[in-house]
Amino acid sequence: MQRTRWVVGNWKMHGSLASNEALLEALKAGVQVGGATRAGVCVPAPYLAQTKAVLAGSALLFGAQDVSEHASGAYTGEVAGAMVAEFGARLAIVGHSERRALHGETSDAVARKAVAAVKAGLIPIVCVGETLAQREADETFNVVESQLRAVLECGDALGADFVVAYEPVWAIGTGKTATPEQAQEVHAFIRVLLRDAGREATPVLYGGSVKAANAAGIFSMPDIDGGLIGGASLVAQDFLAIIAASNAVAEG
Repeated sequence: MQRTRWVVGNWKMHGSLASNEALLEALKAGVQVGGATRAGVCVPAPYLAQTKAVLAGSALLFGAQDVSEHASGAYTGEVAGAMVAEFGARLAIVGHSERRALHGETSDAVARKAVAAVKAGLIPIVCVGETLAQREADETFNVVESQLRAVLECGDALGADFVVAYEPVWAIGTGKTATPEQAQEVHAFIRVLLRDAGREATPVLYGGSVKAANAAGIFSMPDIDGGLIGGASLVAQDFLAIIAASNAVAEG
């Protein structure tokens, strides 16, 4: 079954009105219309309106870096999926390792957020991955399976259109990158879990210091369907090169 390829930028807590406009205009001008890769950016919530305005008419999708598991209520500081969707956003990252580590998000909470995103009409990008300590203790597969099963157990509430991103925590923002073979090994394991759940068509992205220089090698692996891109998504030339690498793999 043909899986959709994705390259999605995660700006994290970076940006300003001026720098955002320059970056988004460059991406809008440079992204290939009709390419084999669905591309997008997930921006800080205050910049959703600006992103919508600048990307109008563009092939680029956009979204948020998190959504609440709640639809509304007394949850000060939280942002509901419906609020994000009202800006025309299509994507929402849930369960990023920084949210898990810094905000104590459990796998069950991440699953509830994924369902909330789907209910709001968003495509959730569900992040899973192990820490360095867990990898060194040979716990990678157990950790990833536990994180992903919490989401898969939501069943039909997930809808048909969601994405998984494998992000080894030890390779995020550190400059370290899993080798293509290391990443493929975990992606192949995730693919089995998805197949067993009847989710063969679900794309699985790699997130962990993907750069223009290493994207082609990573994306050429059979079970890697693109990337969730951090720092490189803040540089238009680099992000466009990563999208082009994904397109080249798809077309080659």
